Amino acid sequence: MFRIIARCDVKGKNLIKGIRYEGVRVIGDPAEYAKNYYIDGVDEIVYIDAVASLYERSSLAPLVETSVKNIFVPISVGGGIKDLESARAILKSGAEKVIVNTAAINNPNLISILSKEFGRQCVVVSIQAKKRDKNWEALTHCGRTTTGWDVSLGWILFKT
Repeated sequence: MFRIIARCDVKGKNLIKGIRYEGVRVIGDPAEYAKNYYIDGVDEIVYIDAVASLYERSSLAPLVETSVKNIFVPISVGGGIKDLESARAILKSGAEKVIVNTAAINNPNLISILSKEFGRQCVVVSIQAKKRDKNWEALTHCGRTTTGWDVSLGWILFKT
């Protein structure tokens, strides 16, 4: 059995398509695309604010509030989730899960903090990585900042 999860990368109010971490193309309204994915039978929607950490913001709550009126599958949200308050705001807007990347790498204890507050089923760690020789290096800030972390070893730091 498999699940189909539609990922929607968002920048501002637009759904975007990334091009190798180098640029983006605007393709439409994220709420409309998500609704169409739901109609087509996806099992879950993932919204990622592609530049939230870069601009130090978390702005997807209004999009989630709109989406949950028409979409009846779990919605997971990432981008700018950096503490309990930002996670709580996203969950309050109707998301079922929060996704963290940059904040988890900057503060691995955040995973435990969020898990204790909201439950382990609610917290997802998403790691962007780029191949470097024989290893995969974790990236932060929309794929712009290198960390020096080999992803195959990084899981140890996030164990809760």
